[in-house]
Amino acid sequence: MPSKTTLTISSKNYSSWSLRAWLMLKFSGLPFKEVLVDSHDSSNRAELLLLSPSILVPRLQHNSVIVWDTLAIGEYLNEITPQAKLLPSNVVQRAHCRSICGEMHSGFSALRGSLPMNLKANFKEFKIWSKAQLDIDRILTIWHECLTKYKGPYLFGKQITLADAMYAPVVTRFLTYKVPLDGLCLQYCEQIMSLPEMKEWVMGALQEPDDIEELDVEF
Repeated sequence: MPSKTTLTISSKNYSSWSLRAWLMLKFSGLPFKEVLVDSHDSSNRAELLLLSPSILVPRLQHNSVIVWDTLAIGEYLNEITPQAKLLPSNVVQRAHCRSICGEMHSGFSALRGSLPMNLKANFKEFKIWSKAQLDIDRILTIWHECLTKYKGPYLFGKQITLADAMYAPVVTRFLTYKVPLDGLCLQYCEQIMSLPEMKEWVMGALQEPDDIEELDVEF
């Protein structure tokens, strides 16, 4: 009997956590139905603004199982689709992958607040404050360590993992706000944005209503 899988997400233009979970499902190969909460509806907007990043949206339902935290969604998908290799097979690399996923999950608050995800925006001269720059510097260090150690093109080598899904919204932020990048990190950003899954997501974001000002925040 085929599984019944749905993923509830919110704005494709603004919701970085929805993008992370959506990519994880795509990378897992598990067929799913996408349920989009209409962020243009006033009643839904009020509800979305009360949600923290890890509660309710995104929300995965797989048969009778419900998972509502992005990192937990990734771990669950890794268990039920081991063939997708969402985590590295090597135990040391797997621990490394979990560590940087966890850091993304719980950290970088200055980056989140200062450079919210907005796929339609294009800032030519954006002032990046010192605290956000510290977050940016740390992320670039993570990318450099992974890409150098595991030889790319993804953070853990040739196999795309949960880490790439977790950092994909950061890629969009760096491009939106024209964050200066060296060749290695720029190449990684281009690799992520060239994925068919990312192109599909961006196309959906561009079709959303413009200027939902209240949602220009991290969620």
